[in-house]
Amino acid sequence: MFSRSSVIMASISEWYAGKNVLITGATGFMGKVLVEKLLRSCPDVNALYILVRPKAGQSMSERVQDMMKCKLFDRVREDNPDFHQKIIPISSELTQPGLAISPEDVQTLTSCINIVFHCAATIRFDEPLKHALQLNVIATLQLLSLAQQMQHLQAFIHISTAYANCNRRHIDEVIYPLPVEPKKLIDSLDVALAECVVQQESGKLNIGIIRPSIVGASWQEPFPGWIDNFNGPSGVFIAAGKGILRTMRASNDAVADLIPVDVVINLTLAAGWYTAVHRPKTALVYNCTTGGINPFHWGEIEHHVMSTFKRNPLEQAFRRPNANITSNYLIYQYWILVSHKFPALIYDLFLRLSGQKPQMMRIFNRLHKAIGLLEYFSSQDWEWNSDNMNMLMSQLSAEDRKTFNFDVRQLNWPEYIENYCIGTKKYVLNEDMSDIPAARQHLRKLRNIRYTFNTVLLVFIWRVFIARSQMARNIWYFVVSLCFKFLSYFRASSTLT
Repeated sequence: MFSRSSVIMASISEWYAGKNVLITGATGFMGKVLVEKLLRSCPDVNALYILVRPKAGQSMSERVQDMMKCKLFDRVREDNPDFHQKIIPISSELTQPGLAISPEDVQTLTSCINIVFHCAATIRFDEPLKHALQLNVIATLQLLSLAQQMQHLQAFIHISTAYANCNRRHIDEVIYPLPVEPKKLIDSLDVALAECVVQQESGKLNIGIIRPSIVGASWQEPFPGWIDNFNGPSGVFIAAGKGILRTMRASNDAVADLIPVDVVINLTLAAGWYTAVHRPKTALVYNCTTGGINPFHWGEIEHHVMSTFKRNPLEQAFRRPNANITSNYLIYQYWILVSHKFPALIYDLFLRLSGQKPQMMRIFNRLHKAIGLLEYFSSQDWEWNSDNMNMLMSQLSAEDRKTFNFDVRQLNWPEYIENYCIGTKKYVLNEDMSDIPAARQHLRKLRNIRYTFNTVLLVFIWRVFIARSQMARNIWYFVVSLCFKFLSYFRASSTLT
């Protein structure tokens, strides 16, 4: 048995040694990264119990096996080919009473779990309210009830979101009170915040709350640019790289508060250690954001995404990457019509004439829905206090700061965005980097098609409109002669110098 003083001196990985960890949402994006990081950086952890439900025709064991085959676990697999033996799946359904955990499993969990990481939640902004309440709030209540029965529990870490209080412009690391009791909100199926439920039901538990902003691809671990889904900015980046997305309504100067997934997980594990060892009197909230520490703007992201996909094109692009950001509603609607809907109609007409099923307009409608959901977050700024995150960093040893790095001041944004884009190509679209020369050739072909189309269009306009009007011809000749004069002037100037 460790004394309290010896435990405080232990490093993060040493503290997790021998511990039994319960993780919800382990098959999701952040959950998988959390599982991988624990197995790799805390190799002496005893067991990871993960709540899993059957999904899409797959059994619980099949889902776990698929998860462990993921490339994300390659580094762990090299170090320990039998890592899967530490992962113990527990059949569960978070939207069911008692989380649908069997009495035998409840007994197992309550007798051995040392720390809980609650990562399961819906992050869809258009989720039906009843389902969102069931998963984000009621399931959290039931998990807290289970946690209070755990005989050896030392910490309960709840993953929230930095946008839990997005009606405020300055957000401190506190749990803001609701105007109505959470239980009354649940009963009325109105708005609710799981954070307040965690706070009010915490009771005898040691609580920590992590608030990440927009979670993106990994920064460093287990390798740069790992991403496995189309959610959030990933789908927008891919659409831009494919030449489908040509415009997005956002403010170029607004801070794009992306946070790499490995930063969130490193902070989460460090917070779990600190919460268990130091037992803060109140639940500590950690705003896991970049905007106030190392800001990067949407206009800068647009530039680096476009330049990356021109150097490393996606295969079979619809058009050459050339997206732009505007905050003007009328300009945005104009580009939607000209660059999205009109080309989609033309392409779908071509598909119909060739006997194929039209699909481009459907793709654009889905894209517009996705970027519409992001619009609120890409056109405004928030100020997040990060005192608790800085405090936690100061508590880490030099070795832990390196192993569990969440210092976003070190983040090089252009490099990160490039790795992010390449990650979508490699891990989401499963494209081979060796095929880049062929993809570049395809972009050159698209460029030649565009030049040919523009030339034909210009000739058509000349023949139909300009050639038939003397006034139009005079204006045309004037503009052309003016251009020649400018060219002659600059040529003469360069000769003289």
